[in-house]
Amino acid sequence: MIFKSILGIDYEITTNRDSFKQFEGAKISYTQKQIENELFLQSETLLFEEGIQTSPLAPLLKERGIENSKDIFSLSFFLVTRYEEYLPFIGDKYRRFSAKQSFAYKNNFLQKPVVNIWAQKIRGMISERYPDFIFPEKKYSYTPTIDIDNAYAYRGKSFARTIGGFARALSKSDLDDFFRRKNVLSGKEKDPYDTYDFQIDVHKKYGLNPIYFFLLGDWAANDKNVSHTNHWMRSLIKDISQNIDTGIHPSFASNQYVEKVKIEKERLEKIKNDHVTKSRQHFLMLRFPHTYRNLIASGITDDYTMGFADEIGFRAGICTPYKFYDLEKEEETNLTIHPFAVMDGTLNNYLKLAPQQALEKIKEVVREVKNVNGELITVWHNETLSDWREWKGWKEVYEEVIKIATSP
Repeated sequence: MIFKSILGIDYEITTNRDSFKQFEGAKISYTQKQIENELFLQSETLLFEEGIQTSPLAPLLKERGIENSKDIFSLSFFLVTRYEEYLPFIGDKYRRFSAKQSFAYKNNFLQKPVVNIWAQKIRGMISERYPDFIFPEKKYSYTPTIDIDNAYAYRGKSFARTIGGFARALSKSDLDDFFRRKNVLSGKEKDPYDTYDFQIDVHKKYGLNPIYFFLLGDWAANDKNVSHTNHWMRSLIKDISQNIDTGIHPSFASNQYVEKVKIEKERLEKIKNDHVTKSRQHFLMLRFPHTYRNLIASGITDDYTMGFADEIGFRAGICTPYKFYDLEKEEETNLTIHPFAVMDGTLNNYLKLAPQQALEKIKEVVREVKNVNGELITVWHNETLSDWREWKGWKEVYEEVIKIATSP
């Protein structure tokens, strides 16, 4: 992962000491003791073990701590595989592993892509020891992503949901909601969540290729999008899918049932008349290894769920796509994980930041990704660009984020 995914170089692993000695190119020994005069990185035991240990970091850190640990490979493996999420933990109200429980948060490096930083350190060591070795050029990239959890605030809802919405507004004396719903449904006003023209325009303006994820699960307490059978919803999906990459947003209810993932994926495929290979879990419902196994079984090849809901930063310590390694099966899969670093709901709903405060936090994350020539992925929602209610002022933040992310 460090060599292939981040540094972009091919490599070969050997356990044959004689073959290693005879090789005349750049080489690294990852052992307890140096063999000759090659580049030497001292190993601990984690990568040579089988099974999942309850205290895997104990031999890695000892008295040295994260900054001084010599075994970069084991630490990277621990973070990227999400080893700690295979161990018992107390979940949040949705039974998710929270950022505050993570090793990265507790050691104050959640906002740093440490695996990429360590990879750059190894690159420097190789260049110093083998100055003729040439590394391919790696460039920073930015991919904005949009989750469509609720395509419209009022439009496209069933008769029962519409009547219920009017009644709820009256019971709360929310006349703004009552009359806005009335005006939208009568065609006098645009639906506040219909921010798609703005999204498309701003992405085109900065030459970006976004990815959209549509929630198409059956209606439930945590899955409240417009029905996949509604003509407004189907028209929206078809319009966006014509020129923009789209993926499925597996429902909250689907996390435990692989058949639901397949059904929802097939719904999107039928509407857009094309294969669907990308996904991001609704509510970021990610349980190891089951969620990823379900996605693989459903034909998903690329997932964009890797990130925390309650904190910005790098859940897996990395800002480069990589292959999912199933710790229980001890095997690398063909599922590519694309980590994201920033989500709108994290900034507003969890961290309670004002728009300008959020922008300053985002600048720090963007700087970290650019420093290691990584891939920055942001998560936004159509309703957060409405400039309405709790999202007043956040529309401007989005374009500022794009300006910062695309600037040299």
